[in-house]
Amino acid sequence: MYRGNFDISDYVEERVALAHASFDATDDSLRVSLARVAGGRADLILRVKADEQGATIDFEYAAPGINRLWWRVQAESDEAVWGCGEQMSYFNLRGRHFPLWTSEPGVGRDKRTHLTWQADVTSRAGGDYYHTNYPQPTYVSSTRYCLHAQTTAYADFDFRRGGFHELQFWAVPERIELLTARTFVDLVERIAARFGKPPRLPDWVFNGAILGLKNGRDHADTLLAKSREAGVAVAGLWCEDWVGLRITSFGKRLFWDWKWNETRYPGGKAWAATLRADGVRFLGYVNPYLCNDGTLYAEARDAGYLATRLDGGDYLVDFGEFWCGVVDFTNPAASDWFAERVIGKEMLDAGLDGWMADFGEYLPTDVKLANGVDAMLMHNAWPTLWAKVNADAVASRGRTGDALFFMRAGYTGVQKYCPLLWAGDQSVDFTRHDGLQTVVTGALSSGLLGNPYHHSDIGGYTSLFGNTRTPELFMRWAEMAAFTPVMRTHEGNRPDENFQFWQDAGVLSHFAQMTRVYRALAPYVRTLVDDAEARGLPLQRPMFLHFEDDRATYDIHDQYLYGPDLLVAPVHAAGAERWRPYLPAGARWTHVWSGETFEGGARVDVAAPLGQPPVFVRAGSANEAALLAIAKA
Repeated sequence: MYRGNFDISDYVEERVALAHASFDATDDSLRVSLARVAGGRADLILRVKADEQGATIDFEYAAPGINRLWWRVQAESDEAVWGCGEQMSYFNLRGRHFPLWTSEPGVGRDKRTHLTWQADVTSRAGGDYYHTNYPQPTYVSSTRYCLHAQTTAYADFDFRRGGFHELQFWAVPERIELLTARTFVDLVERIAARFGKPPRLPDWVFNGAILGLKNGRDHADTLLAKSREAGVAVAGLWCEDWVGLRITSFGKRLFWDWKWNETRYPGGKAWAATLRADGVRFLGYVNPYLCNDGTLYAEARDAGYLATRLDGGDYLVDFGEFWCGVVDFTNPAASDWFAERVIGKEMLDAGLDGWMADFGEYLPTDVKLANGVDAMLMHNAWPTLWAKVNADAVASRGRTGDALFFMRAGYTGVQKYCPLLWAGDQSVDFTRHDGLQTVVTGALSSGLLGNPYHHSDIGGYTSLFGNTRTPELFMRWAEMAAFTPVMRTHEGNRPDENFQFWQDAGVLSHFAQMTRVYRALAPYVRTLVDDAEARGLPLQRPMFLHFEDDRATYDIHDQYLYGPDLLVAPVHAAGAERWRPYLPAGARWTHVWSGETFEGGARVDVAAPLGQPPVFVRAGSANEAALLAIAKA
């Protein structure tokens, strides 16, 4: 590992086909013994249980020499496959393989680009199409089944073969689960029930945008007033520098000792209370690591709450010109300490209404953990443990459904703890693999697996090697964000070098308009939140979820249904004045801005000036009149 980026290699000494099987049937299951040779001793024993809703395959025994498993699943040549966590580059996974290991996604994420090359040669941080903060060994097939592998081991799901999918695991899984349903909607409901539904999104978020600012209290007060004066609807201030700054070559970083910094935010608790009385919530930042030059690090180390070296010595992780200890969440006392001492007392009791719960994907593979499990097997599990710590802290104060934290890292089980995903650190551009459109792909892939609420940094985050945010990029990103569950801005890793929305009157006016659209949508979006709470359906939905018979929708990754009745096709190219979205067959669609109605089943050409993103309402739907009214917001 180097700062959250992992070099992974493997050498397979022998791969053996377990070609011979014997069977023992019971009333409710089938026991299958697999061996290399007929009549030989079983190398693998599994138990299969099936019913009309699917099947489970439990692995009961594996011979000592087996430390890898390849599992083939029959496939159809024209089958589409989605899921595998939050995938940012490709929605339909067919034709590619996907290593499943939580990590930094990388800068650029396309080995053919100069930006990615620069990131690779300077800091080994370039990434590739499959790198993701949130992998999950679960996929959904267009033949209407879901396969989930219960394991935390490194895995690689390969969808490149015409007749089968090949799943590779670096340990024998506990089990493989198959869920089936007659419709995609029913299948997604079953998936959400399997992994657990998240807390309800707080209602206060629909009051407007959450402004991401990080230059101290005076800066925040000034820009809050300026934004409101310009007509921006504001729901919250998100000041990640509430803990103070550390300046590095990457840019402005935070001081990872999770307490109010009185120099940057004097009287923080009283100020947060004043904001809340004025209808504005205050949000901060936290992650599961403690800088070794802070006060909380010594407290955790002295109590034995940190992961150690294999020899028991102190283990420190390089986070880019500063060093941190790893809080050991396999130790229940350490988890309780962080939830109560850090998030409970230093954050919730000190006036915070929410925070970015960052990282979770950095667990090194050579640490010693309290539960005695190899860190190679705990690495993927870490984001879920981190999510639970945050959820427990919120619950301890009776704030579930009110205090809001959001995460980028995830794995199986994160769904029931984390109320909101964010798409991570996109580049500040329109690029195919790391720009604006990747946010849509991430929302669609993760949404199928039980994560109904998703959002992103408006305008992107990562600015390196002269790549900087433009006013046009910010405006197009804000247009998309108005049609997502949460609108939140970010100054980026290098705020002084990048465009900010308050620096231009036209952009500020445009942003204000988009926040009004966002507020106008709130009654409709609340019904989608009800749906998510009751059924687990995502707010941003792939078009095939409601148009199963239109196979043209299976491959589209850059537009979505917002609930059943609104179609959003964000503009994700610089200089575009017109756009050609695809409208699903089986419905008629009314363009929000012009009022023109189109038949579905084809791409249409529409004007897309700034301020009028391509958005369509399903004609004849119960919400048609209310949704068309957003054009007047």
